[in-house]
Amino acid sequence: MAQPARAATAQPPILLRETIGSIAVLTLNRPAARNSLSEGLIGELHAALNDIAGDSAVRAVVIAANGSVFSSGHDLKELTARRADADRGRAYFAHMMSICSAMMQAIVLLPKPVVASVQGVATAAGCQLVASCDLAVASEAATFATPGVDIGLFCSTPMVALSRNVPRKQAMEMLLTGEPISAERAREIGLINRVAPAGTERDAAIALAQQVARKSTHTVKLGKAAFYRQAEMNLADAYRFAAGVMTENMMAVDAEEGIGAFIEKRAPRWEDR
Repeated sequence: MAQPARAATAQPPILLRETIGSIAVLTLNRPAARNSLSEGLIGELHAALNDIAGDSAVRAVVIAANGSVFSSGHDLKELTARRADADRGRAYFAHMMSICSAMMQAIVLLPKPVVASVQGVATAAGCQLVASCDLAVASEAATFATPGVDIGLFCSTPMVALSRNVPRKQAMEMLLTGEPISAERAREIGLINRVAPAGTERDAAIALAQQVARKSTHTVKLGKAAFYRQAEMNLADAYRFAAGVMTENMMAVDAEEGIGAFIEKRAPRWEDR
């Protein structure tokens, strides 16, 4: 029987997962497509986050990317292909915005800190992904933009995460002009935490994740959840809520151990409860 002249090649995975000590590193792996957030990649990211949520061996997460672009946002070719649907793509567009929003919220709701490692361009939903992470380290060569306005598609869902990271005037400037900003400017306005020399951002992000991973996971879980919840409250409600959280936190084994260790001038021994 004749054999094919060329064997079909297996497609590389679109999301890579690596474990470095107690850190899970998730790497976007669609460099030829500028790491655009296709339906498949969004699904794999969300599934990985759900798996990590229940994995006690993982204490922090780093989201990185291969290639020169961190993420260019939604896969516009994938979206445009559905214009041929009977409803001109409306149902599919709604589905995509819904699953992407759910994945971004999964980062915020994850009971473990998530650090973005940004090596290059992060635009539209790619910028949203950075803003959704708890912390972010970027290469000095990285740039950030929400340029949807340039193609007639305002970055409305990226706006949600962006406006919860940076002041309103700066967010509106990015959204209305679509102009990219440098890593240093992103740090100045609060979109990222740190700028690292090009090529070192991944190691810097992992080091930051490891720094947080050394804390009590119980304390970090309580604190992260409380941070995002109180941010949506008015001042009085936020204080009432935070006082309740802190009272419960004081009753935790790790709080008793940590305070005792501080008083006794020794390193704490966390039980993560």
